Amino acid sequence: MIKKAIKVTFLMFVVFFTSNLFSQQTKPYNDKINAVEQINKAIEQANKENKYVLCQVGGNWCPWCLIFAELATTNKEIKDIIDKNFVYIHVNYSKENKNPEAMRLLRNPARFGFPVFVILDNEGNYLHTQNSSYLEEGKGYDVKKVVDFLSKWTKKSLNTLK
Repeated sequence: MIKKAIKVTFLMFVVFFTSNLFSQQTKPYNDKINAVEQINKAIEQANKENKYVLCQVGGNWCPWCLIFAELATTNKEIKDIIDKNFVYIHVNYSKENKNPEAMRLLRNPARFGFPVFVILDNEGNYLHTQNSSYLEEGKGYDVKKVVDFLSKWTKKSLNTLK
C-alpha cells in the first residue's frame, strides 16, 4: 500500500512538473522585461541580419495571441518567411505591464485589439500596423492571408518599389 502511494505521488509530481514546464515554454510574452529595450535589441539584430522587425503585441492572457504565436512556429511556410525576413518578437501588453513607452514608440497599436502586428525597418523606422482580425478565419488564422501579409512587408518586397 505504501509503495503504491509512493508511485502515485511520484507520478503526480512528474505530471505536475512536466505540465508546469510545458506551460512555461508555451508563453511567448514576458511581462517582466522592458519592451523598449527588447525592441531596440531586435532593431540592432535586424540591422546586422538585414531584416525587418515584426512585433507581435499582445499578452499571454489573449487566446488569439497564443494561437498566432504557435502558428508562427509550427507552420513551415509562415515560419520560413518570418525566419528569413524578420526578427520576430512578442511585445507584452497586459494589466501587469502595459509598456506605455513601447506602445508610444509603436504608435499605439492597442487601438486595433490583440494581437496586433507592427513592422519596423532595420533602423527602427515605423512601417506598418496590421490588425490581426483581417488575418483570421473561423477559430484560427488563414495561412494564405498571413503569408500574403508577411510577404508584402519584407525588405525585399518593399525595396522593389524603389
